[in-house]
Amino acid sequence: MTLQELVNQAAGLYSGRKAVWFDECNDKPPAFYTYATVVKLATELTAFLQKHCDQRGKCEIGLYCYPGINLPSWILGILQVPAAYSPIDPDAPPMLSAYFMKKSNLQYILIENDKINKFQMSHVGWFYHNSSAIEHIGLTLFQISSSNADLNSRVDDVKSKYEPFNATGNSQPGYTICPDQTEVKTSEGGYMDVGQKYPLAYVLHTSGTTGIPKIVRVPHKCIVPNIQHLKSLFEITQDDMLFLASPLTFDPSVVELFIALTSGASLLMVPNTIKMMPVELSAALFRHHHVTVLQATPTLLRRFGAHIIKSTVLSANTSLRVLALGGEAFPVLNLLKTWKHKENKTSIFNLYGITEVSSWATCYKIPEEVFSADFRTDFPIPLGSPLLGTKVEVRDTNGSAVLEGEGQIFIGGEERICFLDDEITVPPGTMRETGDFVRVQNANLFFLGRKDNQIKRHGKRFNIECLQQAAEDLCQVEACAVTWYQQEKLILFVVPKDDLEKRETLKELQKRLPAHAVPDELVLIKALPLTSHVIPVAVCNRPLTPAVERSVPKGKVDISELNKIYQNHLNSRRRDSKLSDAEELWERLQYLWKSILGLLDDSSGISKDAVFLYSGGDSLKALRFYDEIEMLLGKAVPGLLEVILSRSIEEVYGHILKILFPDEDQLMNYDNVVKRKLSGNSGEEFHGKYIKLKSERDLEVASGLISFIALSRGNHFFSMNFTKSFMQPGNTVQVGVELLQQPSVLHLVAPSVMKSHEQGYEMKNRILAVTNKANETDCCSVQQIHAECSHVTTAELALCIRWKSNTRKCVDASPLVIIPAEEGVSASVYIGSHSHAMQAIDLDLGEVKWEKNLGDRIESSACVSKCGKFIVVGCYDGLVYVLQSGDGEIHWTFVTEDTVKSSAVVDPSSGLVYIGSHDQHVYALDIYKKACIWKLHCEGGAVFSSPCLSSFPHHLYVATLGGLLLAVNPVTGNKIWKSFLGKPLFSSPHCNEKYVCVGCVDGNVYCYAHSGEKVWQFSTNGPVFSSPCISSLTKQEIFFGSHDRFIYCCSMEGNLLWKFEATSSVYGTPFVFQSDDLKNKILLAAVSTDGKVWILNAKSGTAEGADRLPGEVFSSPVVWGTKLVVGCRNDYIYCLDLHITGKKEQLRC
Repeated sequence: MTLQELVNQAAGLYSGRKAVWFDECNDKPPAFYTYATVVKLATELTAFLQKHCDQRGKCEIGLYCYPGINLPSWILGILQVPAAYSPIDPDAPPMLSAYFMKKSNLQYILIENDKINKFQMSHVGWFYHNSSAIEHIGLTLFQISSSNADLNSRVDDVKSKYEPFNATGNSQPGYTICPDQTEVKTSEGGYMDVGQKYPLAYVLHTSGTTGIPKIVRVPHKCIVPNIQHLKSLFEITQDDMLFLASPLTFDPSVVELFIALTSGASLLMVPNTIKMMPVELSAALFRHHHVTVLQATPTLLRRFGAHIIKSTVLSANTSLRVLALGGEAFPVLNLLKTWKHKENKTSIFNLYGITEVSSWATCYKIPEEVFSADFRTDFPIPLGSPLLGTKVEVRDTNGSAVLEGEGQIFIGGEERICFLDDEITVPPGTMRETGDFVRVQNANLFFLGRKDNQIKRHGKRFNIECLQQAAEDLCQVEACAVTWYQQEKLILFVVPKDDLEKRETLKELQKRLPAHAVPDELVLIKALPLTSHVIPVAVCNRPLTPAVERSVPKGKVDISELNKIYQNHLNSRRRDSKLSDAEELWERLQYLWKSILGLLDDSSGISKDAVFLYSGGDSLKALRFYDEIEMLLGKAVPGLLEVILSRSIEEVYGHILKILFPDEDQLMNYDNVVKRKLSGNSGEEFHGKYIKLKSERDLEVASGLISFIALSRGNHFFSMNFTKSFMQPGNTVQVGVELLQQPSVLHLVAPSVMKSHEQGYEMKNRILAVTNKANETDCCSVQQIHAECSHVTTAELALCIRWKSNTRKCVDASPLVIIPAEEGVSASVYIGSHSHAMQAIDLDLGEVKWEKNLGDRIESSACVSKCGKFIVVGCYDGLVYVLQSGDGEIHWTFVTEDTVKSSAVVDPSSGLVYIGSHDQHVYALDIYKKACIWKLHCEGGAVFSSPCLSSFPHHLYVATLGGLLLAVNPVTGNKIWKSFLGKPLFSSPHCNEKYVCVGCVDGNVYCYAHSGEKVWQFSTNGPVFSSPCISSLTKQEIFFGSHDRFIYCCSMEGNLLWKFEATSSVYGTPFVFQSDDLKNKILLAAVSTDGKVWILNAKSGTAEGADRLPGEVFSSPVVWGTKLVVGCRNDYIYCLDLHITGKKEQLRC
């Protein structure tokens, strides 16, 4: 029997029953298909594939999709061809996907229609389109190109990543030896033909954390016995509801799918994002759908948290009949007893198996009596009995059978055979090495752990899982994990249950463990980080942890992430020792400089003009230098990294002195300290400059960087490489010569419109005079605040369309305007649209310089890179695109796990780009090295808004839809402080040198000090989606809009200065500007959602001009000179010219 035959057999009996449920866990009702519908859709897909796929020999078809209502029909449709399905995770690194597709000789791939652009962007030129979309099935068939040098090189790249592992020996789990000790036969050409004797069901790959990722081809004869036996053990009926917990790339998903669909039972699926949310997931599983059978890893179960496990999953009245835990060491019995309500009737099973003999090998049902109060808590849980057709052996290091004692477990069977990589045939009875060690006692197998989890410490060898089990047995421990950090330190990570005292916990462990098993350090964390099965560590550029990591499924503890957590813990821990004076600081600073640059053997002194990056340093060494200095000082030094990266050692020293020794005398004399300490034994001082002269530095900048000013919503200014005033005809822009330290402190006076460029344009003078009603409203609002109302004389402004550009769909993004310093090069507007199009438009002429179609709609606003050569923008397809600013060609794409609506921000010193995603992470990206430097999970809330960067102090502010405002270290990704506001934050934070402000859906604008203390909150009468605007032109004012239709101006103390009533809600962020051509007034541009564009006096709040665009506006305006650019939901980007009408009116109250 094959899997598809078993499903069709069940469908014949239960055609009208519900087979599949898909719940998005939102306001929509869950979707479902009956068995008849599943089979009907599968049959249609089968017919299509039989027509379009060459079925000579074997046939394997890739499936690139997320779980959804059609998934079972897609898999069944492939199996009925007959063909094997090969799941490919859209979130996997493209390099790994390429390796898998090439290594498995994949000829065809079915791609979910809304993932086509994502696939094509990640695998450019690797496949060609083979058919039109099957719209009611939701898939498109692609065929691989016959030869592709780029694909082959990617495969070689993956292999080269793993060469260090092969050097340590070629005994990998899964590659063990047949009974007669002869090697498995392989094919030199990499083509496998198992013939009709072993028709394949599916093809997977291991994660590669124990070596090169292995391709595993699984015949029906191997997996069907698993399905049939587990159905019997779990007593599955048509009344059961099973949950698809595992990713498709992890073979237990096959068990979940086919136990349900071969029994007439129902299968529940939810989006991947819901699996990350314990409260939402538990509600979907047990309150809404009453799941009866759950297969999961112990770590995935722990993610629910003890409260949800006790109150819902294993409560007295839970719907859950069967809980099958596998893939990791089974939880200690004492912990399990605390989770399980005394009246709970759920049957709990321990499963064990390896991917190379898919899927499970043994099963053990936990006896109900072990949960009684008087049963001993140290009762060990065995692996259980072999499943149908499975043979289990334990062997010692010589290959001899172990009947009592310890040894390694081997798995196989006459027909429990999978084909690995290039294997053509596998002799009957082949036994696969697992790499797992067990203790055999009275014919029972007790799991000891991985052979590569055994470490030698203090001269004694032991398995680190012993420490984990001992810690889990403590009542204060919710969950825990252990790492052997850099093969030097044993670190225990603990998720505490209540108030856990580290010292007491370590004392308790000392009582229970031998001295060599007690951890060096205990680190408290909020949750255990989990792995994604498909991502091999080496491909992700994460350091492999020797003897700890293994090929793990999604839901297992991610050891590399724990090591990162510990590294960050080390970085944040400060030494207690204090420096005595400035001279000692200078000595220690020189020592650290030489130590990190490898110059300790150099007896010569360090020139006070020496620059770290020019002395052999790089960004990673600069980070080490930064960490060492902060550990030396025992306190954070704001702005230190920027100084290290760009200034001399003397300036680094001076910067630290200001923080460490605020005593004025020491500050006044620090230059003397440097001179004195720089003097050698001869008494001579260093006077020479560092060899990298100024002219040489300028040459380097000129060759690699572009001088420009960039403007974006909310008065975010970013200037780079200006060494003198930036001139344009008719006016001057005043820009500082240093890198921008704060987005809001740049004083900018915009240029006037160049009159010569106005000639020849058809000006559409749709001038809208300011009505008396609007003026009366404004005047009265001012009168209410200032207690008296004077007559105000205004010079009205007219707004007329200079140009508009058609994007073919709504424009909700806000424009990025870049003004290059180079003479003769025009300014550009960069903006994206729902049509997937990203446009670069000439600011003066309105001509489209280039247009680039991305993978999905664009609501993210663009930002420019430090060098000016790239534009960074997020997309609904979950990718962050880095485009060349000159022609729009893709430089790099970075994949997140969900939609990217957040707009990026760039660090002017390091060049790192920060951006958020709906996957609840914020990322730090090095677009030059094409690498993710760090990512931070934002505690359960999607990041819709844009991060905000402060240089002094060096903080990154992130707001989430979970209502959290986070301050993050931009260098390390560590959280500095957080504040929970209770309601979603769609507004982007904005800061100045003192405060950071953000709007909230609860109708308030909140203001915080950089230290995290709330300074004030200001209440409006509607949700605040608008981001605060803080400008150096007004300095003491903050501007924002609200859904209550008002545009507000408050002081930096939180007091209302004025408010202006618009004609509808204000979603966009205001923009402050000033121009000589507009009488040098400080003006405020704002838009309301009905399309009205308002120009207000920023000081008084009175209307100076207004116009209406022919559509709704959610975009925010940006103004340069007298040109206002904004997007509109009528599919157009507009550039409006502002000019004075000459009309003067007297306002009356």
